[in-house]
Amino acid sequence: MRLTTKGRFAVTAMMDLALRGDEGPVALASVAERQSISLSYLEQLFGKLRRHKLVDSVRGPGGGYCIARPLAQVAVADIIRAVDEQLDATQCGGEENCHEAHRCMTHDLWSTLNAKMFEYLASVTLADLVEREKQKAAARGEAILADQRPVGPHPRRSAREKAAAAA
Repeated sequence: MRLTTKGRFAVTAMMDLALRGDEGPVALASVAERQSISLSYLEQLFGKLRRHKLVDSVRGPGGGYCIARPLAQVAVADIIRAVDEQLDATQCGGEENCHEAHRCMTHDLWSTLNAKMFEYLASVTLADLVEREKQKAAARGEAILADQRPVGPHPRRSAREKAAAAA
């Protein structure tokens, strides 16, 4: 069982959009740059996300993608399913022919794991992930800027600049 880059990248890109939702459409090129994901790969993933009505596209200058539903209504499982990601811990892909055309002894164990994984991913929404990200940034004493990159003290500031900033 493993979640491949397809599912990981789709969730990461949707999270990027969710963090920038108040700013209007987000260009895929900017998501690709921030998240170090190939633009052409993102375009393929977003085609699937759009067909599953998880994102809307806006054409023209200032265009890009927006999340199509309220963040609390977009589960991580929806995103993974939209990009055709398979979360399957069984060797047989659920066919029950894992051991010489018969069910293996541990088939039920892996099938149950599949169900629990899906149940968990269905319980986590983009709203949950955004809130967690904001809480982590706040705990680190960082602000999240418009581009949503956490910002702390500038590493190259002199002692005098740091003192002036603190005053």
